[in-house]
Amino acid sequence: MPAETTAPPAPAADHAPRPHPGLHLAVELDGAGRHPAAWRERGADPAGLFTSAHWRRAVAPADAADLDLVVLPDEFRLLSGREGEQRGRLEAAGLAAHLAPLTRRTGLVPVVTTTHTEAFHTSKAIATLDLVSTGRAGWQVGVSATEQEAAAFGRRPAALPAQLWEEAAETVEVVRALWDSWEDDAVVRDAATGRYVDRARLHHVDHAGRHLSVRGPSITPRSPQGQPLVVVPGEDGAARDAAAAGADVVRLTTPDLAVAVHRAAELRAAAGGRALRVLLDVEVLLRPTGAEAREVLRRLDAAAPTPPRALRHVGTPGTLLGLLRQVAAADGLDGVVAVPLDLPASLDALTAQVVPALRAEGLRPPAPAPGEAPPSLRARFGLPRPASRYAAGGTTAPTAATAPTAATAPATPTTAATGA
Repeated sequence: MPAETTAPPAPAADHAPRPHPGLHLAVELDGAGRHPAAWRERGADPAGLFTSAHWRRAVAPADAADLDLVVLPDEFRLLSGREGEQRGRLEAAGLAAHLAPLTRRTGLVPVVTTTHTEAFHTSKAIATLDLVSTGRAGWQVGVSATEQEAAAFGRRPAALPAQLWEEAAETVEVVRALWDSWEDDAVVRDAATGRYVDRARLHHVDHAGRHLSVRGPSITPRSPQGQPLVVVPGEDGAARDAAAAGADVVRLTTPDLAVAVHRAAELRAAAGGRALRVLLDVEVLLRPTGAEAREVLRRLDAAAPTPPRALRHVGTPGTLLGLLRQVAAADGLDGVVAVPLDLPASLDALTAQVVPALRAEGLRPPAPAPGEAPPSLRARFGLPRPASRYAAGGTTAPTAATAPTAATAPATPTTAATGA
């Protein structure tokens, strides 16, 4: 009989456990779950997957449990050509904006790919999300590597991952500059003088790089966080380079905990002392007993064989709790992104049973008091709100490629991007 859980071994001796101040806990929500046959399971709502009601129901447990963030995946291709597997999805940034007023505490992090999306559009979409969520927005960077995605746009051929992630790293730099292009006090709303904005506090970004040429400024005022949280998946070498250069949070996808600890150390070294939070992806399928969980997975794989894309835990809330204790004690890991294989059952078990147990052990903050103001997403991860790089005393100096021009009134914002 298979083991009840695929929990990894204890950390290797050269990465001894250390006291941990707590465990960041996030979740990725995708349709009926990551497994493409999950729509067949009892409790799933296949007729409602593309409705507002489904997504309100999906995100509500995460928000009520005060999880740090919810990732909404997205890409420009159909995931499967087989009729029996779940296909199609809603546009993630728009979905996150819809969910913002329906949630109160958890961060909302849509995936927006950089390969076929203008940096200018990404910057204003995420800044808008930060405004409507009052400081709970993030952006997970993605790339589009397939011919299917390239053909959907017809502008450029598919490229190798190294080139795509090089472009993604440059896009992150440009988006961050656009977020800073309005200083915090640029909007003055002075009825007496008839001035709505102080034009001296709007700045060109004047970026001319290998992949992008963007003048700016943004058309969206600076958002509550200043710099919404940037999440980058550290799935391979090229992506890890981009993560070390520009991410606030990195998602690691590894087969076991020891490899995750090693890669986290590499990332922190490459980041050169810059603040970086590292989260480990864990696919989860939870039921009251291990036998029930294994039977559900057997049934799902019989319909659509699906190998793990990350460390996978199939078991009970109690066995998952044991794995999370190991992550909390592991050197260099700050938490977990739980990826339910099926919804809503596995998410309900996580939020109703695992989160209270983590709180009882001091690995999650106490339940918020009624009416308690939610923290910003940056604050959840211990990251300060930076001043605009273009303001006096700004915390991020512009690079040579993104330095503003002389203090003149900017023209109408423009953006242009070209492939390498």
